[in-house]
Amino acid sequence: MKRLFAAVIFICFTAVHTVCANQPEAVVTSAVPDLNLTAKSAVVMEAGSKTLLYEKDKDKELPPASVTKVMSLLLIFQELDAGKLSLKDEVTVSDHAASMGGSQVFLEPGEKQDVETLIKCVVVASANDAVVALAEHISGSEDAFVQRMNQEAKKLGMKHTVFKNACGLDEDGHVTTAYDIALMSRELTVKHPDVFQYTKIWMDSFTHKTKKGTSEFQLSNTNKMIRQYNGCTGLKTGSTSTAKFCLSATATRNHVDLIAVVMASSDSKSRIKDAGALLDYGFASCQVVEDVTTAEEIGTIKVEKGKKDTVVYPEKITAKITRIKQKEENLKKEIKIYSLTAPVKKGQIIGKIIYKDGSKTAAQTDIKSMESIEKMDYLSSLHKIAKAYF
Repeated sequence: MKRLFAAVIFICFTAVHTVCANQPEAVVTSAVPDLNLTAKSAVVMEAGSKTLLYEKDKDKELPPASVTKVMSLLLIFQELDAGKLSLKDEVTVSDHAASMGGSQVFLEPGEKQDVETLIKCVVVASANDAVVALAEHISGSEDAFVQRMNQEAKKLGMKHTVFKNACGLDEDGHVTTAYDIALMSRELTVKHPDVFQYTKIWMDSFTHKTKKGTSEFQLSNTNKMIRQYNGCTGLKTGSTSTAKFCLSATATRNHVDLIAVVMASSDSKSRIKDAGALLDYGFASCQVVEDVTTAEEIGTIKVEKGKKDTVVYPEKITAKITRIKQKEENLKKEIKIYSLTAPVKKGQIIGKIIYKDGSKTAAQTDIKSMESIEKMDYLSSLHKIAKAYF
């Protein structure tokens, strides 16, 4: 902590009316080694800050195979978190979903499975039939679901991505990039960490219940990295004859969360080797430090035209900042307080604490009001005048 505060050499108090600028899209370390990757395209990203620690042709458009399902899972978990979908909801498998080739769990038309079972089939076994069944259940048809996938891609800034299906089977024009995969992987894992309950499953099973009777089906995780790499938490594999071998791998060590993406690795073993090399480099390149900002540093935050003149906020605000180890620039902290006019709502953002690592915004934390302040009325204004006079 003392080292961090020694690095924090610049603190600025200023009033602003607009939200701070967004952090840059990506930052790559200057001295990048050759990791001898077989992958045509690759990145490793620190999840908290979106800092790119390494990239190889990050914007090269390639077919992603079943890594496509990261976006499908993102939409599924958005529905769950919004309360529009329940893990216990029953899904009826359509003829279309059952007809999917490639990786599948051999669902039959008319078969019914709950949402959680189908999520396991998607995450663990990369089942095309299961993900299409979920897509149809959520949006009515796979085509409608794919439209939502592309809308979400645009929202996330995935500039080189076009989805043509929900499962990742090869199709002309169905492309994305290593960087875009990292963006959607980050969105899924940071906003919906419950997905890790499924990505860490090594073996499982479920029961087919059809007109022919019941039968057990074994699920085995396609991502062998969760058993082979220390700290690996997921996320999604993919392979076809066209796409070759792809992987979005997530891992955590010493409070550092990384996402490594490889596209078109030469074979399944090389895919794991490539992702491992990226993660090794990432963990060796960055660290997460913690800083606490006190009320003494922030000072009084005033409110205009309110029943109260000042607003209460937390006594201490903690932030975690990702730093590139090789960088020699000092970490700078800037505190920005917004101009406030009543009414102020409890939980309203009233300022920001911004950490700059060189020219890059390494992290930023909101300062939030702990109380509501109503607009000044006639009686409260008389009380203020009397108090000031006497």
